[in-house]
Amino acid sequence: MTSGAESSLAAVVRTSQGEYRAIVGRGVTASIGAEFELAGLGKRAFLVADQAVFPEAVRTVQEALERAGVVTHVLTLPSGERTKSLQTLEQIYSWLAGLRGERGDTIVALGGGVIGDIAGFAAATWLRGVAFVQVPTSLASMVDASLGGKVAANLPMGKNLVGAFHQPKLVLSDVDFLKTLPAREMAAGWAEAIKHGLILDPELLEAFESEADVLMALEGEQVVEVIRRSVAIKAEIVSADEFERGDVRVLLNYGHTVGHAIEAVTDYGEYLHGEAVSVGMMAAALIAERLGMIDAELVDRQRAVLERYGLPVSAPGLSVEAIMDRAKSDKKVRGGVIRWVLLEGPGKAVTRSDVPDELVAGVIADLVAR
Repeated sequence: MTSGAESSLAAVVRTSQGEYRAIVGRGVTASIGAEFELAGLGKRAFLVADQAVFPEAVRTVQEALERAGVVTHVLTLPSGERTKSLQTLEQIYSWLAGLRGERGDTIVALGGGVIGDIAGFAAATWLRGVAFVQVPTSLASMVDASLGGKVAANLPMGKNLVGAFHQPKLVLSDVDFLKTLPAREMAAGWAEAIKHGLILDPELLEAFESEADVLMALEGEQVVEVIRRSVAIKAEIVSADEFERGDVRVLLNYGHTVGHAIEAVTDYGEYLHGEAVSVGMMAAALIAERLGMIDAELVDRQRAVLERYGLPVSAPGLSVEAIMDRAKSDKKVRGGVIRWVLLEGPGKAVTRSDVPDELVAGVIADLVAR
């Protein structure tokens, strides 16, 4: 590999399914053919892409692969959380069957977290598992969803209830793709990156606060470095706790218990994932404050940074009872008890399973009333 490609290496993720490179930089799509070879992948790829990135990003990736001698077929899917369904899986399987997809082939996901999840789950289950590459085009996917091998589909009863751990062979994040995102999609992505600072890296949190204008402009190398740092945090956690059996990887779910519930209650059509997680993080911060774990200053600080990046901090008009019911269907529930991820301070998160339902309901009532 060239020194330029090596300088774009954010992390090497080490898992029971092997290790893989996470690349972050500008224009790095051009190196995907060389990265395919480095990862030992075959010469046929099935590119599953979000319609929102067609044709520009699709053409860029397909041409880069074809230049490296990788025959590439393309399937585009609609944008949005509703694409993460069993019906979409059947569509992908039919496409693969029609083109006689083999075990030596690679499925490439090009898009945000929805495409990564559904294409990854197809890869995990097609012929009992084929190679999988993530080329995220949204910020949320770059810093979070594309790393760690969690792939899934939604059911009407809840999000990600059908899924698997299927690690990619490569994650390649081209920051130039972010310039095409609508402002709302970018804001939703910042939620996941800010989350990393809140739970594990106080210096990263400070960077989001002090450099907001520079970062949101997406210019220069600082934004690339911040994204690389966020990717490195996620990679480190995945390497330490691949299957979320310990107390490390679960911390990445900060804000997700209430966030996923909000998405389900609104039928995945009203809030983007990062927006729902932003509200969920406010719920978690208020719960921690009422438990005496943090002070109001940190709650206000979190609210201010989320609002600075254009994220919602409340969910007016939703049902407290419906959110509580969905939260109890969360994957982290054990014996009917929710395992909450809460802050003890800036960059310091822990889990608690002793949070009274009445306290949670009171916090949610405040968030839906504003």
